[in-house]
Amino acid sequence: MAILVDRNTRLLVQGITGHEGEFHCRQMVAYGTQIVAGVTPGKGGQCVCAGQVPVFDTVEDAVTATGANASIVYVPAPSAPDAILEAADAGIPLIVCVTEGIPIHDMIRVCARLAREGVRLIGPNCPGVLSPGQANVGIIPGRVGMPGLVGVVSRSGTLTYEVIHALTRRGIGQSTCVGIGGDPVIGTTFVEVLEMFERDPLTEGVVLIGEIGGGDEERAAQFIAERMTKPVTAFVAGRAAPPDKRMGHAGAIIEGGSGGAAEKVAAFEAVGVQVAAHPGQIPDLIV
Repeated sequence: MAILVDRNTRLLVQGITGHEGEFHCRQMVAYGTQIVAGVTPGKGGQCVCAGQVPVFDTVEDAVTATGANASIVYVPAPSAPDAILEAADAGIPLIVCVTEGIPIHDMIRVCARLAREGVRLIGPNCPGVLSPGQANVGIIPGRVGMPGLVGVVSRSGTLTYEVIHALTRRGIGQSTCVGIGGDPVIGTTFVEVLEMFERDPLTEGVVLIGEIGGGDEERAAQFIAERMTKPVTAFVAGRAAPPDKRMGHAGAIIEGGSGGAAEKVAAFEAVGVQVAAHPGQIPDLIV
């Protein structure tokens, strides 16, 4: 079983005629993801990805014609907030936004609107969602995963790939791998994904990949203590990062003595979560 996306997901690609959109569309189609439409204003009537995917001018037109029930956004940062809201207005219940560099004040507005309307956003600035053997929605290299019983949730993109690959090499398959994004304001948090994995009957354990900055990992630790019955293994990136320096993601900054790796590791260990010293150790802690 999988969370968020599976073989029944009917995906729409916003920004499909751009370089990134069409490249990743081809990768997702090759993986077996059911991509039913693309959207680029002014490009309606075309077909892309070797003629396999029709292009529409609006999300509403695409949904009406194809029954799309998920969208992925490859639209540049200045237009991405409006693209997300267009998908929500068209009745898309799940939106994945890969775009990075969206201003914080725009995402505050977008996330508040989506929360009122009950629309699930993954991202922005995220690698997307991979349910191995079923669907790949985003930029995670599908070949690194294998179907199995361990859920993965991560703030880091490249560490997501590294950990999935390490699990696969040890024969530890994954139910779903979710990159939630590293920006200060994101649509879906660790706690929300942990809750989905807790409810999923075919996810038996979870790997959580955190990083410095913010307090989402500490909130995840509290949720694990109060609500999780399944084992969780964690890794926290950025242990060597100096204070008051932004490292990588926009949200990865330690300020005011909070958000450091040591505090996050301590919070996990206090609730019985095994914390790996480096990503390659994660499979050892699971087995």
